[in-house]
Amino acid sequence: MEHLIDTHCHFEPEDDTPALLAEARANAVYVLAVGGSAALNATALASGAPCALGYDWSWGEATPPPPPTRQPRQVAVGELGFDLHYAQGPEVEARQRTLFQAQAAFAKAQALPVVIHTREAATLTLNALREAALPRAGVIHSFTGTDWAFAKALLDLGYTISFSGILTFRNASALREIARRIPDDRLLVETDSPYLAPVPFRGERNRPVRVRATAECLAQVRGVAPDHLARLTTENALRLFGPTLLND
Repeated sequence: MEHLIDTHCHFEPEDDTPALLAEARANAVYVLAVGGSAALNATALASGAPCALGYDWSWGEATPPPPPTRQPRQVAVGELGFDLHYAQGPEVEARQRTLFQAQAAFAKAQALPVVIHTREAATLTLNALREAALPRAGVIHSFTGTDWAFAKALLDLGYTISFSGILTFRNASALREIARRIPDDRLLVETDSPYLAPVPFRGERNRPVRVRATAECLAQVRGVAPDHLARLTTENALRLFGPTLLND
């Protein structure tokens, strides 16, 4: 069984993180633990896995996050980015841009890639990424866009595209068509656990080991063997985040 890398999973305070990691490793799955808030940053660090740390689009303005600081085993900044699904307007966009810019500057200074969240915010995302001009770019996590032009613009900026369990959903045919067109060297898989459990686990709490279901779907979409897809996405993850992803 070829190993896989779940390039985006969250550990919440109530999780039995050692058990989830042990289950993943028993099934040849390695993980990138991702933050996005003070609580998720803490659990990602405590997991002992390679991690991405940052503050996402939802961070409230009442108490701004502390300045970024490079932490042990940190291989990326994030997740961070843009989301106009829940709230819209100039103030929302300005707050998200400010939060993004501070972290993008840190990523550039530390030569770290970024883990980008984008939802219903294509123009805002592209403008910010173009302005940041990050030399190492990063990954667009759990890509949900259905517009090839948006995906192509992200690829042109040097970003890798990651697919989650949403790819397996019955109504995701447009997303699967985009996944089919992504170049081999710009493709990743993830769970975004504990969210977005893939079919046939939809509706359950997601776990890193279930990245295999998404990878199998992606392999079928692209007309390749699952082992080939596993090797391909592993190589891409190591190139983006470094060899420590395969360290226990």
